[in-house]
Amino acid sequence: MVDIFTILLSREWQSAVATACSGECPLCGRSLKLTFHHLIPKKLHRRTRFRKTYSKAELSQGVWICRLCHDGIHDHYDEMALAKHFPTLEQIKTDPHIQRHAEWVAKQKVRF
Repeated sequence: MVDIFTILLSREWQSAVATACSGECPLCGRSLKLTFHHLIPKKLHRRTRFRKTYSKAELSQGVWICRLCHDGIHDHYDEMALAKHFPTLEQIKTDPHIQRHAEWVAKQKVRF
């Protein structure tokens, strides 16, 4: 059985995390709530190729980006393509498809 203190602590922690995860998206430049994007998708962490190539710390690296940019990245590329060709934020930023999507996102209204 979970006591009320644990539930309240959990809600306070969630609120603190939500506050800490707000800021400017490095792709579109809008200031809003951000989501965590793993540079090497979690789905591939268990594969031998990625376990041999990257350390656990490198596998867990990611960037905080807005939901629209996050969805756009995953709409344009599957997990394997992201892991092989876009393991850094700089490589994501230089992709023409992502740049075009980020330019479109930058024009959208921020909804809270």
